[in-house]
Amino acid sequence: MTLAPERESSREPRAAAGRGPTAPDSHGQRPARVRVGAYPWAMAGAVALSVAGAALSLNGVLRGWAWYLPVLTTVAVVCLTLAVLRALRAQPLLVAVGGFASLVAVITLTFFRSTGLAGFIPSGATLTELGRFIRRASETVLAESAPVAPNAGIVMVTCAVLGLAVILIDALAVPLGMPATTGLGLLAIMVVPALVKPQSVGLWGFGAAAAGYLLILGCSQWFGPDSRIPTDSGRAPGHLRRAVLTGTVALVAALAVPLAIPGFDQGTFPQGSRLNPWGAGTGLNPMITLGNSLRTPAGTGRITYATSAPGPLYLRSVTVDNFDGETWGPDDRDAERRPVSGLIQTGYDVTAPQQRQVTVVETGTFTSPYLPLPYAPQSIRGLNGSWTWDPATLTVKGLNTNTRAQQYIVASSAPVLTADMLRQSSRGVRGILAEFTRIPDGVPDIVRRTADAVTGSTENEYAKAMAIQNYLRSGEFTYSLQSPVQGGYDGNGLSVLADFLTQKSGYCIHFASAMAVMARLEGIPSRIAVGYAPGRATGASVSVAGQGALPEFEVDARDAHAWPELYFQGLGWVPFEPTPSRGVVPAYATEPVSPASPDLIENNNDLLSNATVPAPTPSVAPAPAPDANAGSLEHWLLPWLPGVAGVLGLLLVLASPRLVRMGIRSRRIQRPDPDTGNAIPLAWAELRDLGTDYGLPPQASETARAYSARLRRSALLGEPGGMEDQAHQAVLTLTADFERRNYGRPGNPAVAAREAAAGKPERIAPRISAVEQSLRENAPLGRRLRATWLPASVLGSWARLLATPFRGIRTPARRAVTHAARFRSRARTGLFRPRRGQ
Repeated sequence: MTLAPERESSREPRAAAGRGPTAPDSHGQRPARVRVGAYPWAMAGAVALSVAGAALSLNGVLRGWAWYLPVLTTVAVVCLTLAVLRALRAQPLLVAVGGFASLVAVITLTFFRSTGLAGFIPSGATLTELGRFIRRASETVLAESAPVAPNAGIVMVTCAVLGLAVILIDALAVPLGMPATTGLGLLAIMVVPALVKPQSVGLWGFGAAAAGYLLILGCSQWFGPDSRIPTDSGRAPGHLRRAVLTGTVALVAALAVPLAIPGFDQGTFPQGSRLNPWGAGTGLNPMITLGNSLRTPAGTGRITYATSAPGPLYLRSVTVDNFDGETWGPDDRDAERRPVSGLIQTGYDVTAPQQRQVTVVETGTFTSPYLPLPYAPQSIRGLNGSWTWDPATLTVKGLNTNTRAQQYIVASSAPVLTADMLRQSSRGVRGILAEFTRIPDGVPDIVRRTADAVTGSTENEYAKAMAIQNYLRSGEFTYSLQSPVQGGYDGNGLSVLADFLTQKSGYCIHFASAMAVMARLEGIPSRIAVGYAPGRATGASVSVAGQGALPEFEVDARDAHAWPELYFQGLGWVPFEPTPSRGVVPAYATEPVSPASPDLIENNNDLLSNATVPAPTPSVAPAPAPDANAGSLEHWLLPWLPGVAGVLGLLLVLASPRLVRMGIRSRRIQRPDPDTGNAIPLAWAELRDLGTDYGLPPQASETARAYSARLRRSALLGEPGGMEDQAHQAVLTLTADFERRNYGRPGNPAVAAREAAAGKPERIAPRISAVEQSLRENAPLGRRLRATWLPASVLGSWARLLATPFRGIRTPARRAVTHAARFRSRARTGLFRPRRGQ
């Protein structure tokens, strides 16, 4: 048979996609290139709008707006790089690599300019700085409550994460052809404020992200149905309608999620309803989620305890003693911890008489690595799992275990203190770790001025402590859970403390931090205890051997509290209560320091039933007692969420070859570009990949007709003329269409019309489906599973991509070896060549 010259579309269908130089036709003329058009720029703009819009919701997680300019710059640079590379018809992998390179360059230029080569190329010193920035960001996340100060570490991590989100969303929308799934990337960004901020995502962030998402869907449908390089000519009826329908469904789902999933607060999403695992969760995260716990409308994490003490007790979970100027945080001192077995000792002498008491604690669904205890514990019995205690703070922490469903008995002792004892013990302290007296650099002037003005001419440490407590409990300050959030100073760093002393409104974290810092400025060792205020009586009693019936009390997330503890020589760590309207002021801290300020104590009258009784009595809880069974579904679900998320992530990775294969097939069959006439080569490529997936790949030098004949002779396609005859006919017609498309005589109108008819999706899809069904029915189970979940066509492409750098190195290396061998051979020949006359 005589074959006509091959036409512009080669057997490799990607050539027609316009990603490389187009070969001349049979007349020696180079056909016009397919115009890229506005698609790369429109899609880049849509991705930038969606990510930058979603980043708006991070206001409130990060304080202020100073962080947004570097974020916006990062997003814009990465999107612009992706658009430029795609406009230049770069390979999809090269586009992703270029986007990542631009992300590295812009982050280096923004944060590591002094250590980078030419300012934007990372160096060894840049990597060292990067490690320091990451550690700083980690400390901020672990030790500071939102909104956190936008230090360089946390802003750098935010820029990096959002830049990677841009690359991911672009990859899902363009090369993988799954624009609807880009919503997952945007959701991952907005999950953070949904978890942390009381105002949730916010209308502006949600609206901008939704608008960007709709634009991504619109661009993918409107501009071009072809896969990697869409053109402006791809508009088709129904595209806009499908985009609007998809976006509407997504928005309705977003609005319905808060109503269907446990853990959302009440209100209208996205402004008033937030995913609140801290409320439904049952643990106390020290200094981070304390405000969220207090803002929880219904108490969760219920703990009950019965005690032989004269009244209800404070339960301490963790001691926060490490203050670096930005945040307070616990120092677990893991190397110094001891196992909980036998006697727990304070490590210092207490000269005051001590009151010993027995407390039975049942944690229920409360989940935390730190054990809630009355201070100071001497022994603990009945714990499940392995637990250790810190000699410096007596904090008890689990090793690979937590407090959930624990019931234990604590023997503790507390000194019976009076104001005279504290006044007389106010002398230089000894044997205290430096962590408890360290004053960080950069203390704001307002903090120093306030400490000096409040303590004034006081004579001793006790008088200074009382002056600070009375000042914070005075009428100048108000207790508020919302003011710090609205004012942007809901945290515990020095900048937050300065704002708190200016605004004079906050809750226990702010009052405890202020007193602890000012006490250190006045030379008094201090730390912060995080746990629970005394709580409420349940009316029940618990019988304990040797103690009789003990009254039972309960606490929950609404009783979460933080208070300062100051060290006095010979008396140990002494708690104070600077927070108005919370907790109980101890009897030794109710005396006025000087006659000049008698009104400072009047603010405590509503908290003390009897100020002369040594043992404090609990305050009246403002909220009703919670139902023990409330939110049980949430309590059961939330501990499983991290594991479920990990499993889903693993399943997504395992399913990625199948997802990629499905995306490739969808682009080839459902969205061929009619202007390029590339439908038939794409269908033939799909047929070859189907054979490869089921173990019958084409040979390197095999023609289309030879491969078609081998495929029809194989057992995978069944017997012709039988039930699988439709598959045989599909292979025959696809082969004929492919040969006619590539080798037929050009310029024949009848052939062109027939080719256009054969290339319609409604003609191609049934034939491909018939072949795939026949292969699936005739293949063994193992081969069928491999073809479905580990398609060889996708894995082979990935392997070739990974091997590309090595192939580039192999040729120069082979030439170098050849030249070295020749040089060695010539050298040996010259060395042993016999001389003349020998």
